[in-house]
Amino acid sequence: MVEPEERPSVAGQRLGAPESMGISTLEPGQRPPTMPPGRQVSIRVKMLDDTQEVFAVSQRAPGKVLFDLVCAHLNLIEGDYFSLEFQDQHKMTVWLDLLKPILKQIRRPKNTILRFVVKFFPPDHTQLLEELTRYLFALQIKHDLACGDLTCNESSAALLVSHIVQSEIGDFEEVQCKQHLLNNKYIPEQDALMDKIIEYHQKHVGQTPAESDYQLLEIARRLEMYGVRLHPAKDREGTKLSLAVAHSGVLVFQGHTKINAFNWSKVRKLSFKRKRFLIKLRPDLNSNCQDTLEFMMGSRDCCKVFWKICVEYHAFFRLFEEPKPKPKPVLFTRGSSFRFSGRTQRQVIDYVKDSEFKKVPFERKHSKILSNSGLSPFPPRLCVEGQGERNASASGHQADSPVGRTQVTVENPALQHYTGSLTSQTNGCRNGTHDEADARLKPSPSKQQAEHLSTGPVSRSPQHSESPSAGQVMVNGQKQSLSLGQSPDGRQPSPLTSPLLTDAGFVRTDDEDERFPADKAYFIAKELLTTERTYLKDLEVITVSFQKSVGKDEAMPDSLRNLIFANFEPVYKFHETFLKDVDQRLAQWEGRSNAHIKGDYQRVGDVMLKNIQGLKLLTAHLQKHSEALLELEQTCRSSRRLEGLCRDFELQKVCYLPLNIFFLRPLHRLMHYKQILERLCKHYPPTHDDFRDSRAFALTALADISEMVVQLHGTLIKMENFQKLLELKKDLTGVDNLAIPGREFIRLGCLSRLSGKGLQQRMFFLFNDVLMYTSRGMTASNQFKMHGQLPLYGMTIRESEDEWGVPHSFTLFGQRQSVVVAASSASEMEKWLEDIKMAIELADKCNDSSAEILSSSFTDSKSPEESSADQESEDDLSASRTSLERQTPHRGNTTVHVCWHRNSSVSMVDFSVALENQLSGNLLRKFKNSNGWQKLWVVFTNFSLFFYKTHQDEFPLASLPLLGYSITIPSESENIHKDYVFKLHFKSHVYYFRSESEYTFERWMEVIRSTTCSSSHIRSLSRKEPHVY
Repeated sequence: MVEPEERPSVAGQRLGAPESMGISTLEPGQRPPTMPPGRQVSIRVKMLDDTQEVFAVSQRAPGKVLFDLVCAHLNLIEGDYFSLEFQDQHKMTVWLDLLKPILKQIRRPKNTILRFVVKFFPPDHTQLLEELTRYLFALQIKHDLACGDLTCNESSAALLVSHIVQSEIGDFEEVQCKQHLLNNKYIPEQDALMDKIIEYHQKHVGQTPAESDYQLLEIARRLEMYGVRLHPAKDREGTKLSLAVAHSGVLVFQGHTKINAFNWSKVRKLSFKRKRFLIKLRPDLNSNCQDTLEFMMGSRDCCKVFWKICVEYHAFFRLFEEPKPKPKPVLFTRGSSFRFSGRTQRQVIDYVKDSEFKKVPFERKHSKILSNSGLSPFPPRLCVEGQGERNASASGHQADSPVGRTQVTVENPALQHYTGSLTSQTNGCRNGTHDEADARLKPSPSKQQAEHLSTGPVSRSPQHSESPSAGQVMVNGQKQSLSLGQSPDGRQPSPLTSPLLTDAGFVRTDDEDERFPADKAYFIAKELLTTERTYLKDLEVITVSFQKSVGKDEAMPDSLRNLIFANFEPVYKFHETFLKDVDQRLAQWEGRSNAHIKGDYQRVGDVMLKNIQGLKLLTAHLQKHSEALLELEQTCRSSRRLEGLCRDFELQKVCYLPLNIFFLRPLHRLMHYKQILERLCKHYPPTHDDFRDSRAFALTALADISEMVVQLHGTLIKMENFQKLLELKKDLTGVDNLAIPGREFIRLGCLSRLSGKGLQQRMFFLFNDVLMYTSRGMTASNQFKMHGQLPLYGMTIRESEDEWGVPHSFTLFGQRQSVVVAASSASEMEKWLEDIKMAIELADKCNDSSAEILSSSFTDSKSPEESSADQESEDDLSASRTSLERQTPHRGNTTVHVCWHRNSSVSMVDFSVALENQLSGNLLRKFKNSNGWQKLWVVFTNFSLFFYKTHQDEFPLASLPLLGYSITIPSESENIHKDYVFKLHFKSHVYYFRSESEYTFERWMEVIRSTTCSSSHIRSLSRKEPHVY
């Protein structure tokens, strides 16, 4: 029997091109390594998707030439995480040495198949910046599961398989899911876990293949056997063990259980002598461990193979750059000359971030659903000449001609919309068989919205003209019709191959990589989804984290426990269902879901109406939330233990805001719904027939939510004031009882007080009955020490800039004391004067017996700390102005401290607007001096931006207080040639952020400006209710 002839692959050979730019993805922009002269040999390489490719290399070529050809064939940017392995003449699996000639390592190339696999497993999958890289890692995890190399418990195994199934067949359909699991074996004991896999699969509705890859890696990286390759060994007593190497160091296993680990920081030297593998540790006075550990391996070759991979792992993860080769000795050599060759992980990450590659389409071999894979459509007319047999182009076609030169022209622009989404069904893929391609397409726009870190920017979707004609290609000038995903000769395309076009301008376009429906209503609905995700996480702080930390402690009375959790858990469960409904509707709207939906689903008003009507039934629970906050505060006053537990909980990362703010979140969320529905109704034209139903749903929902807001608005105003008083109480020392009945907070901020020592920075707190001034303490708690209190009853105020010669100064005349203060700017002085005059009027109107008693209780003279505080030296004052980053975790980054450092002020109205204008979603962030864009999940609330890797993270990575920042649009001189970019800057700190659409850009600009707009403007523009004071 004669086997069909296999034609070798050539680097850069795409869409039948005889010669391309020859781009090696390891060194983009250059040709692949020069092929040494001499006869060429064919090397077979098995890819991670089980396909085989043949590459022609010179007999003298080093391993790097072959590896670069494979990476160029896949268009793989982050190829340094991968390598080629094969079995040598001793049947040992070894890595291909990139520096040595291939034929010196592979004796019989015709009988050897190399495997392209993952070599270096990073601890965090978010360090993989390319979607293609994550897809290849997911294939490696899938292979390790099937082979039994990645062992885990049943729940983890079922969850992993459910994500694999979701990426391959899409949303859950019982018959299809069961049949798929019967035809494909992902784990050895799959039949016993069938029900659990199906149960998990049902929860992944709307999840794209890219999101499934991300979740798969998120689960896998937490497993003990993740990325572990066991090397048999024995200890000195002859006990059978296994050695492995990971990013952190050398691991010791007994069976599949890790029994020891030697971190790189503790290892002084690794060596081997014959069969003995030696680990020399650094001296540790606190440990009884021996300085040198010895393990016996099967042979010297086994020792050497393991030693080499240890050297490479250490260099890749621990070094900043590739180690330089040792100079060759003149006479004698001692030890091995082996070294790690290639870029380190740090170099790979920096290189990808700084280079801003344009995305290239790729196909998922096993996926039967449509997915853009983060790709961009090609121009409406695309023509490439050449020879070859591979492609994964926008149309899913491949061309092959026995004549030689072939001209391929894509004439159907509609097909370009589905770049990279045409895939092959593969049942029984382990046997290498392929079924017919699934060519079902929907006319609605598709989208790839992966919730993970990525440097691929988000921008406006370009407009394309849709053509009703079928897909056609020009072969030698003649039109030929092709079924989708099939080549002219009927062969299947290579699933992992990407088009590498001769026109470099068409390669890896990242400005068009995310596609969205053009309707503004879609982005309004998406804002509902993103903010609902954040809101549900905020509810989890109470229902999950707080309950776990404090709820079961004896210090919390049963009555308080029931009052809190019995009224929060029903609200949490309701919004959990609400979020699923909105997420599913957005998936249908975007075309991500493969469910067969009939009817109009490009609207969200009906979903909101249904759920708001259900929310009205929970009004009694919402009213109890304020009662729960009051009861918690009273119980903390009487129980030191409960107060300490709450204080410790606030220091946890998950509690990223003051605890009592989370108790008000359900009331704030009603305001969010009202604002979203108002924008939705404003968007829909009242006379347009197409939007009549959508507008009717939205108007009805708006009427219902407005009724709830009016009903609960009084409670919200009172509780916001009470919450603020409780929060300020934690920031102040020297005040016995700040939250007394009838007291309302008005403004806080920095003013300079004029004394005999000159101008001294003080923090002022204005209430409706008193004005307090403090200075920042030098204690570990960072609290503000009380200096004096000025009752507002009978107070007068006069501008005194001319009198004292101090800009923006004014004098406060109390009944027993006068204070001269100066603001940082004219606008700050105007805000203070306006609010103080208003507070004086309120105090004068309350001139009754209670007010007299209240006024007489204040100390008009200086507090005991005043005399010593006035003696503060300039060194103390400068020390108190240390950066926010250097402060201790306890109360070092509250709004009060931010105002102190940035010499600004905020009012109660500002606080209310900042909490009601919450916004969240994906943004791309860029620093002033960096080249790359980083994709982050960003939440705006409480005058700050909070940054997460994804919306699923439990706590933020960092925060950016916005008080004092200015928001603008970048100028031409800043060379930010992207759409929808806004700039945040404060002194020398500059950040750029990119949004996905014009609507989201305007929304981020609007809510961030609300933090810098003066309170008087906010009152008239943003807050429709009358002033609460």
